[in-house]
Parts: sequence; structure tokens; C-alpha cells
Amino acid sequence: MGTLNTYTKKHLYIGGEWVEGERYVPLFSPYSGEKLADIPQGTKEDVDRAIGAAEEAAYLMRALSSHERAGVLDRLARLLEERQDEAAAIIANEAAKPIKAARVEVKRTIQTYRFAAMEARNRYGETLPMDAAPGGENRVGYTVREPIGVIGAITPFNFPMNLVAHKVGPAIAAGNSVVLKPASATPLSAFFLAELLEEAGLPKGACNVVTGSGRVVGDRLVKDTRVKMITFTGSAETGIGIRNQAGLKKVTLELGSNAALIVDEGVDLADVAKRAVMGAFAYQGQVCISIQRIYVHDAVYQAFLRAFVAETEKLKAGDPLDSATDLSSLITKEDTERALSWVQEAVDSGAVLETGGTVEGNVMRPTVLTNVDRDMKVSCKEVFAPVVVINRIQSIDEGINAVNDSRYGLQAGIFTPNIHHAFEAADQLHVGGVLINDIPTYRVDHMPYGGVKESGTGREGIRYSVDEMTEMKLIIVNKNK
Repeated sequence: MGTLNTYTKKHLYIGGEWVEGERYVPLFSPYSGEKLADIPQGTKEDVDRAIGAAEEAAYLMRALSSHERAGVLDRLARLLEERQDEAAAIIANEAAKPIKAARVEVKRTIQTYRFAAMEARNRYGETLPMDAAPGGENRVGYTVREPIGVIGAITPFNFPMNLVAHKVGPAIAAGNSVVLKPASATPLSAFFLAELLEEAGLPKGACNVVTGSGRVVGDRLVKDTRVKMITFTGSAETGIGIRNQAGLKKVTLELGSNAALIVDEGVDLADVAKRAVMGAFAYQGQVCISIQRIYVHDAVYQAFLRAFVAETEKLKAGDPLDSATDLSSLITKEDTERALSWVQEAVDSGAVLETGGTVEGNVMRPTVLTNVDRDMKVSCKEVFAPVVVINRIQSIDEGINAVNDSRYGLQAGIFTPNIHHAFEAADQLHVGGVLINDIPTYRVDHMPYGGVKESGTGREGIRYSVDEMTEMKLIIVNKNK
């Protein structure tokens, strides 16, 4: 499989039409540096037109029956399945995601849209026993979930198809319309989605794609009162800014993390090390729940470290289009330079570099550090690179306290044969999800996913996203009249 042979001038997708942009910027492959496309930079006027189109389409979407919305999503999943090789190539080229990981992402995206179709068919309210209170006799109460209207979706580069699906899929299932601002680094996946949605029969204007800067496109979406909800995945700093500017509109934020893993004594170290290496270095560590911190019981620390380093050094770095490649370039050279500087800062402060810390070509080698102070950037911030910190602990309580000593709280994991330690971790870890005998990088697309502290607010996972993207209405019928 070669470099994506689709160099072209792209257009904005507004109101079901492909619209020329006023200004364009080139998009380059992060790995090869080859030009992939010219990408339009949306203006405030473009965003206003997209919101207007979405506002009109919101009435059409609300009027669609559940089975009609589900039908669109089913057809979208089928079309994506038919063109999954093309979709994977787009991801691999624009995101430098190894092709085998890109193929997995496409398969997950198909499943995500199928889950969304299921939710479109299975939205239920509830009945209320009105006579549980005096004066409620002969009254019938029930609730329904109604679409919220126009949703502004702002998505990241690291899963340019599946994380878009986690916003667009439930929005359609709930009967909303969308204005999508994809990451500037990975817009081709969003244009590809727009083509498929058009073919799947989505009403014109129900999904609009406006590329451009966050300061122009993103800010306009956040501040416009016609947009009733913002769903955002990205950095904590940007998410906090969105929350502060959004006013009374609903906001779901899936933000950063420095996900941690506890390794107890008595586990299969070779198996845990293999699983942890995958969790730390899949897609170059550019995953919100990539393992960044590992706390290992002193009794097995040295053996685990040896196994982990050995597995790390087996990873193949290189061209993302090579099926043997395990990791490739970070999304930008600036991200590589930042990660290397954080590693050097830790080493200068006494950390031990066990492996990695170098760049081959334009690929950063997977890096393992030990003896790292908790206030070093590689430990306390989100590195979003192939860097993992391994420190020893004397007890599970110490490990839990170390995991919780973070501004983030997305997911955490623990490997232990001790059921008491497992439940202690489940009770005491201050995160959105606890994985027992698994890595915190585990995610399937129908589970509730989200964090606490600076890892965000609200939950994704199709059913939970649909709840976020609808409003509850109470209806009471007085039978006394």
C-alpha cells in the first residue's frame, strides 16, 4: 500500500453542498512530508452559514422517525465497511497511524455507527407513579427524550474517524444536526465521512464540515446561541476555555490524562508486560488513555522492568503504511521536540533512561524512564508521546495514592491476583473508569467513557452520548377531568 493518491483541493461541506474556501493551507503527511491536499480555512461567515443550515435541518431531523434515522446510520456503516481499506489508508497517511492500527480504528468506527443505529431504535422514557404523592391520584406521568437541536462537534487528530463517530453517530440517532470541526491535522477523514453521509441519505444540512483554526471556527461554534451543545475532545486547557465561554449551552468534554497502571506481586509478569507495552505505545502514545505511569510492587519491580524494556525494544518503528510497523511519527515535529525536551528534563533531574529517548529518521523511539519525581513533566502532565514512567511502590495503598496524585482522572488499571486489592482500587481510585486485571487503555465503543477532575465532564459511549444530546420532557395527564 503506497502513499494516498488523492492530492486535491478540498471544499467545505455546508448545507449538503461542497463550498469553495476563501483561503487554503497545505496538508502534509507527518511521516513522509508529502503533500496530501489543500484544506480550506473556514471563516466566521462560513461557520454562520453552516450553523444556519444545521438549524434548518434540525427541524427535518426531529421529524424523522427513529427507524429512518437508524436506516441512515445502518447505510453509513455498510458504506464504510465496503470502503474500509480506503478509509484506513486515509487515516494512516494524514495521522501517521500504523496501517494495522488504522484498520482497527475503521472496524471500530463501523461498530460505533451500528451501535448508534441501535440506540436510534431504542430510546425509551419512563412512567412515574404520580399517586405516590398526595394529590397525584388519577394522574399519569411519563417522560420522553427530545433532540436538543444544533450540536457543535470539535474533534481531535488521534482517532479522526472513530472519535468523530462518537459525536456524529449519537447526534443523528437522537435527531439532532451537527456542525463538525475536525482537527486541522486530520481533516480528510471528516470530508470522507461527509461523502458517505450524503450517499447514505442524511438530509442536507444535518451534518456540516467546516475546517480551519480553533480561534475562528471553534470559537464561533462555542459562542453562537443557535448551537445548543458543544461536544469536544482535546486538551484540558482548551476544554476549560470552552466551558468558560459556552454560557448555558450543554457541554461534554473528553480531555487529557496521564493514565496509570498498578502492578501487584503475584501476577504473570511476562503477560502483563506485553499488555502494558501495547497500552503505552499504541499509536505512539497519542491516545488519551495511553499508559504514562506504571507503579510496580517492589517485590516484582526489577523483573517487570526487564520484561517491559525487552518487549519495548521489539517494537518496529517506521512507515505507517508498512503492515509490520508498530509506531511511526508523532503528529508534528514540534510534538517530537517537546517530548524529547521533557525526557531530557527528567534525566537532568536524576531519572534513569532505560531505553529510547532518541529519534530515528523522524520517529521517536519508545522511551522508558525510571526514578522519576512526580513533579517532572513526563509524570504530572500529559506527554502524548511514546514515553512511559515506571516507579516502584511498597504497597497497593501507596500505588493508589500515587495514581490519584494527578490533576487528571480518566481511566486507571490494576493487575492483581488479590481480590481485596482489586476492590480497594475500585473504591479508592479517583478516575472515570477502573480496569481490574487490564490496562487503562482498554475501551469498547458502547461503554460509558469519560473522566473526573481535569479529564473532563459528561460521558461518551453511544447510549450515554445520546442522553447528553437530548433533553428530558415530563408529560402529565390529569384523568380527574
